[in-house]
Amino acid sequence: MRALIISDIHANIQALDVCIEAFPAYDIVWNLGDVVGYGANPNEAIARCRELGNVFVRGNHDKACSGVSDLVGFNPVAAMAAIWTKKNLTSENLEWLKALPEGPISPDIELNVACVHGSPLDEDQYLINVHEATEPLLHPAAQCTFFGHTHLQGGFFRQEEIHAIRPAFRDPRLPQRVELKLRPEGTYLINPGSIGQPRDGDPRAGFALYDTDESLVTFYRMPYDIAGAQKRILEAGLPPRLAERLADGR
Repeated sequence: MRALIISDIHANIQALDVCIEAFPAYDIVWNLGDVVGYGANPNEAIARCRELGNVFVRGNHDKACSGVSDLVGFNPVAAMAAIWTKKNLTSENLEWLKALPEGPISPDIELNVACVHGSPLDEDQYLINVHEATEPLLHPAAQCTFFGHTHLQGGFFRQEEIHAIRPAFRDPRLPQRVELKLRPEGTYLINPGSIGQPRDGDPRAGFALYDTDESLVTFYRMPYDIAGAQKRILEAGLPPRLAERLADGR
């Protein structure tokens, strides 16, 4: 089976549409949350994601933008975007966001995998470094857990020791991919990257494909119309910082 893993779209329809055109052949889509927040096209992003598949976990922005959680812990820019998003969502999409499940979930009972937005121990926890990944790897939800939230493509694995995974991409102007062969004796936390707002210094949209037969994860990066996404954000009256950071990949 070939599972397409996507996360942290953040209502960036320009990035999502380019990725949809570039997705490799897949059998199912696992969406790790934060479909909305920050970007200017929340309704369109939800529509595209629902067309792609029905396996979702909720993200912290999905919760905040739908009123499931409050804005405590959100910086002022993120809070303003969440308030704007809630006001601009259709009633149907608002209810859909409210109903998204909490992770981790097991997307396939025959596979030793899990999907979550943040950490398998806490859906809102950031897993940025080896220290933060240690406890989830010592008490894993599955042999391979797919997570998002950090907008940092890569992840962590544990065999005897715990190591970080950082795909080595070179030219940020071109579509690229990097393959990772999963070791049968290893335990993994894999982040497909963010489609809508990467924060690893590479502004290209990121996603991943998991080939269960080959035990292979392929990380992808795709350039997209950043200027177009910035224009939509500014025209919507959202904070300019949300537009500026897209070009920085931060």
